[in-house]
Amino acid sequence: MNRELMEALDVLEEEKGIKKAVVIAAIENSLMTACQKHFGKADNVRVSVNETTGDFSVEAEKTVVSEVEDELTQISLANARMINAKYDLGDLVYLPIKSTEFSRIATSTAKSVIQQKIREEEKNLLFNAFYEKEHDLVTGIVQKVDDRNIYINLGKVDAVLTEKEQVKSEHFKPTERIKLYIVEVRNESRGPKVIVSRTHPDLVKRLFESEVAEVRSGVVEIKSISREAGSRTKIAVWSYDKNVDPVGACVGINGSRVNSIVQELRGEKIDIINWSEDPAVLIENSLSPAKVVSVTVYDDKTAEVVVPDFQLSLAIGKEGQNARLAARLTGYKIDIKSESQLRSIESESSDNDEVFEDITE
Repeated sequence: MNRELMEALDVLEEEKGIKKAVVIAAIENSLMTACQKHFGKADNVRVSVNETTGDFSVEAEKTVVSEVEDELTQISLANARMINAKYDLGDLVYLPIKSTEFSRIATSTAKSVIQQKIREEEKNLLFNAFYEKEHDLVTGIVQKVDDRNIYINLGKVDAVLTEKEQVKSEHFKPTERIKLYIVEVRNESRGPKVIVSRTHPDLVKRLFESEVAEVRSGVVEIKSISREAGSRTKIAVWSYDKNVDPVGACVGINGSRVNSIVQELRGEKIDIINWSEDPAVLIENSLSPAKVVSVTVYDDKTAEVVVPDFQLSLAIGKEGQNARLAARLTGYKIDIKSESQLRSIESESSDNDEVFEDITE
């Protein structure tokens, strides 16, 4: 029986990753619980399990006394000397307790303790496995789609892609494989709860890490990212190797790398620009594909940008999207004006100065 027990523990460790020592500790604890259930207390009980052979022993520690008042913790001198003639008053005697003597209730309790420990360990192992993937990319299989949520299987754990974390333009079908960003992993009573997203900006960042070797190795760094999920993303990249073009590395030959990511994002547009420590240069780059005439940066994290008249709508973008993404990417509040608008403002300012001079004269 002991050999079969150890073989079962080996299988449990191999298949579910539950360490043999954890289960052995649970067995020891279960035997203590059984003693407490059967005898009413187990303060004087000692349990040990051999991790190699599976042999276990349960012993009760009893004090040698002249007159027994508590049979659970005391033994008479006469009975002690029947075991060993050398025993004397006050000595401690360890008497084996046979597990077959336990009541059915005690045995059932011991079994429940072991099962509970195994369930807890399985839950902890799952939590730790997914906790290590927090803020990372995972692949899941769509199980079910309803009016609000998408139910995803991540292997040993199921996750729910809520309406808030979905891209409105994306539609998935059961059995479809999709990539997701793990926002958070919570350790709950029923097991780990994995919060996933398709809208998080870092989803795009992780996709570039998986697709672009230079980003994955750290030669190219994504310094900043701004995203309107399902529509457009801007990323600013920097190379720590002067021989590596960060934008070119992310785009790939004939756009192969970025196109692969665009395909995963169901057609979302991606603008890749060069990062610069100079805010004016960074802001100019961020407004790509629009051409910029000048950028004036102020200490209050605002900037005034002048563009050619025919580039104004491109710089601002549809419903202000290009300017909005550029502002998020750079961290500056950007005011965009065309050259004619700037001339008009300067002309008005000049006229006002002349009027002021006339008044003061």
